[in-house]
Amino acid sequence: MDAKVFLEGLASFGVDRYYGVPDSQLGALCDSLFSEYAIGKQHIVTANEGGAVGLAAGHYLATGKPALVYMQNSGIGNAVNPIISLLSDDVYAIPCIFVIGWRGEPNTKDEPQHVFQGGITLPMLDMLNIAYSVMSKETSSEQFAQSVKQASEYVSQGRSFAFVIKKGALTSKEKVVYKNDNTMSRETAIRIIADIADESDVFVSTTGKASRELFEIREARGAGHSHDFLTVGSMGHASMIALGIAMEKRDTRVWCLDGDGAMVMHLGNALIEAQHKCSNLVHVVLNNGAHESVGGMPVAMGEADYCDIAKTFGFDFCRRVKDESELKRCMDEVKALNGAALIEVMVTLGARADLGRPTTTTKENKQALMAYLREE
Repeated sequence: MDAKVFLEGLASFGVDRYYGVPDSQLGALCDSLFSEYAIGKQHIVTANEGGAVGLAAGHYLATGKPALVYMQNSGIGNAVNPIISLLSDDVYAIPCIFVIGWRGEPNTKDEPQHVFQGGITLPMLDMLNIAYSVMSKETSSEQFAQSVKQASEYVSQGRSFAFVIKKGALTSKEKVVYKNDNTMSRETAIRIIADIADESDVFVSTTGKASRELFEIREARGAGHSHDFLTVGSMGHASMIALGIAMEKRDTRVWCLDGDGAMVMHLGNALIEAQHKCSNLVHVVLNNGAHESVGGMPVAMGEADYCDIAKTFGFDFCRRVKDESELKRCMDEVKALNGAALIEVMVTLGARADLGRPTTTTKENKQALMAYLREE
């Protein structure tokens, strides 16, 4: 089904505000929203999924109309608290229309971080008392019309309704090209950091392409992977994993390779880092202004300066770098530093077409790193 037809169906009972966090499974929907509304009053990319629920609740309180909240099913976890303590029929009975990309659908192949969530997606909606309709490539216009009618009835009762979207269920003639003006690739930046870091240093990389690129850089050098934790899922929490390691291993420098979208999702974590002033931790924000691993849609922060934010939080060292020479100079500075450090690296959108995925399992990754840290 064309995403515009889908949105028109929801508009029939008052849905004209769209809030959420982009997802590759919802790429057609996101392209349609960005093409029609960009980012403004009607369409807002939020820092996390719970924030989108809050926006939808505020919109309903002001207008009496439901908003659409879109997310990958992994984001249900971020939204659970406002769903059960704000939207619930037992509390305020505020209705919302959810559009959820179904990653890790049972009996389909997907990445390890999606498998468990995929299996519990529908049971979670049942437990949250959210009625739903599953949409696939085979969903007919008549079936969709029936789901829209059902959703409208639930909204009129102050209850929420979810459309669970299988891969390929939505299509779009609109294809938005997302880009920025930066010149250094993320993979180049990671390679420079890995080059200059000491051999004993530990890396914690965020979910998505940064971890895949770090893995391939190690593979190309035959360096092994025992010094790296490749975070899959847990978006926004790589910095806390890194801090947890750094606080217990004070003689080991830890590099957190983070994404701007991941940092924004749980920005308060950076405040905790700054407060603990762990001098053996360096937080690197690879900023391309986009949720690249799920399609390249812009992040909530727009052109915000993460260094300014870090300074406000209390980081001792903050630098924004835009090219290779600046990054190399900054690396030399930060290695001699005693204090909380953050480097914002401005990088392009995009990755190599032949970028692979880790060939080791998540448990093998964990065990190798733990064995190395026990030696330290």
